[in-house]
Amino acid sequence: MEKVVVGLDNSKNSFQVQKLGKNPKNRKRKKWPHLTMKKKEALTGMAFVTPVMIGFLVFTAGSMLYSLYISLTDWNMLIEPKWVGLKNYINLFTKDLHFWDYLGNTIYYVIILVPLVLIISLFFAILLNKKVKGMTPFYRACLFLPCVVSTVAVSLVWKWIFNSTEGMLNGILTALGVSNPPGWLSTTKWAKNSIIIMRIWQMSGYYMVMFLSGLQTIPKTLYEAAIVDGANKRQQLRYITIPLLKPTTFAITILLVLEAFNIFEVVLVMTEGRLNTSSLMYYIYTLGFEEYKMGYASALAWVLFILILGFTIIRIVTKKEDKM
Repeated sequence: MEKVVVGLDNSKNSFQVQKLGKNPKNRKRKKWPHLTMKKKEALTGMAFVTPVMIGFLVFTAGSMLYSLYISLTDWNMLIEPKWVGLKNYINLFTKDLHFWDYLGNTIYYVIILVPLVLIISLFFAILLNKKVKGMTPFYRACLFLPCVVSTVAVSLVWKWIFNSTEGMLNGILTALGVSNPPGWLSTTKWAKNSIIIMRIWQMSGYYMVMFLSGLQTIPKTLYEAAIVDGANKRQQLRYITIPLLKPTTFAITILLVLEAFNIFEVVLVMTEGRLNTSSLMYYIYTLGFEEYKMGYASALAWVLFILILGFTIIRIVTKKEDKM
């Protein structure tokens, strides 16, 4: 359809009628006219994700593949890597007694640390989920603050607190009448437990916030209906709160297991692996950066990766079975 434009011609003092044909310049061009809206959204999303994926492939996936190659070699970072095949893995499981000891320590950290942090963080989340004007934000900030502080700095403070002779904790126990306070970081009996106490104090606030976000998604009408039916607080917790927090609990459990398996800074600062406190991650550090057995350390790192991956897969499978 042709458009007609009427204008005043100043030279002839008369009106002039001009017909505009189908000129391509007069039409607004569409970008990517052959793409649907769904494809455009997908391309936009890929454009935003691409830089992150490039960084992951170069700095994470590439490093992992290179460490897999290094695990099959004998390399001290001073000479060229020497190919040894599966020798590092065979020695790890058959000749290295330290591996089994440190694996036991790591599993001990996982078994004790994960349930305690789950229970304590859930307890504080339920406690602080009630809105008390002025006080609730303050206590939430106080509990969340330890996870913001550097783990090395916190470990140094707790190392002084756990000092057997000059530490604050034993000073308080002595003032309360305890004649023989524990040797927290000086005995094998208490060293691992001291590390666990410190990590519980540091980690609980972070996971408390995650539980808080899960609690606030539960409709209040469910609790109101339960109260009308005569349910007490314990029954509300058992039949409403805990079942509806399963997705949050699942995510927190995976994150806690990852942290427990990778426990390192606390061991390095507080005990330096002494008193049977060394974890697999600390053993990897000592092998690679103190003894320069980088090939052997890489093999151990891959074993640790497979352990964590195996637990994660088992946890996901059990979650699916629970849904069924």
